[in-house]
Amino acid sequence: MAARSTAVAQGGAETPVLRAARRRWGEDLVKGFLMLAALISVLTTTGIVLSLLTETVRFFEEVPISDYLFGTDWAPLFNPASFGVLPLVLGTMVISLIGMLVAIPLGLAAAIYLAEYARPAVRKTIKPILELLAGVPTIVFGYFALTFFTPNILQDLLHVKVNIFNALSAGIIMGFMIIPTIASVAEDAMSAVPQSLREGAYGLGSSKLQVSTRIVFPAALSGIVAAIVLGFSRAVGETMIVLLASGQVANRP
Repeated sequence: MAARSTAVAQGGAETPVLRAARRRWGEDLVKGFLMLAALISVLTTTGIVLSLLTETVRFFEEVPISDYLFGTDWAPLFNPASFGVLPLVLGTMVISLIGMLVAIPLGLAAAIYLAEYARPAVRKTIKPILELLAGVPTIVFGYFALTFFTPNILQDLLHVKVNIFNALSAGIIMGFMIIPTIASVAEDAMSAVPQSLREGAYGLGSSKLQVSTRIVFPAALSGIVAAIVLGFSRAVGETMIVLLASGQVANRP
């Protein structure tokens, strides 16, 4: 904050002079702490990259990169060992896509309801519950899929005997895990749409559904896409549900 002082000009009139106030020692301390935190984060990231790069170079000195990228067998503990990563990539993508097919329609429907249809009291109650569900440990979802969803629900829906370890169960439960993330972020984006757009659409005779789907949804599209990308990134990075619900054997779907 600048300090204000006055100076006497030649005509005798006082003219204001602005000069910077002397910086307090606490500001220098906070600035040094922030610089240290930033430096530590940069050094930590650099160290992780260097350590991974070193191990990667050693790994590809023993395993051809073509066998790693296009191999169809992942058995690192067998003799001879096989490091084909293709089954892992395909399995991850299939389970993630199943999860997104479940999470996107349900999550966006929940977001539209909270942003456009729910009363303020209902929104204040449901929104924290959704955000709380996003923090449930993933091992809980995996255990639920393994012990209850697959043997009791999935088999009754398909009317066939289903293997206890399967990608469909893992994908569906992963979709349920992602719903709170997509719904919460998309609802924030839709709530940020100016109220004037809604009022203008209502003034032209639009219905509630038309305003929600043709006005608010396109206006909040960037935030909705960000919610979907965030949900997909969480699905791709998920491991516990995949291990418990689909098994620990890497097979091509």
